Amino acid sequence: MTLRVECYSGWKTDERPVRFEMDGQQHVVEEVLDQWYGTDATFFRVRSDDGNFYVLRRTMSPQDNSWRLESFRQS
Repeated sequence: MTLRVECYSGWKTDERPVRFEMDGQQHVVEEVLDQWYGTDATFFRVRSDDGNFYVLRRTMSPQDNSWRLESFRQS
């Protein structure tokens, strides 16, 4: 699965996701429902314009700066 994420950059770079593309399908983030931090990643629970819920993980380490789909829930 290919995941590309476009982010809003406010007071810091890539502050929160605003849209993402998954396997060629575009999704607009309508709402960030939750955000939390792990030891090497930031997690975002979002509701997309398709009405479904996604948990997106951004790994932030010197070796890896990538996004991954952690979970999906259909509404």
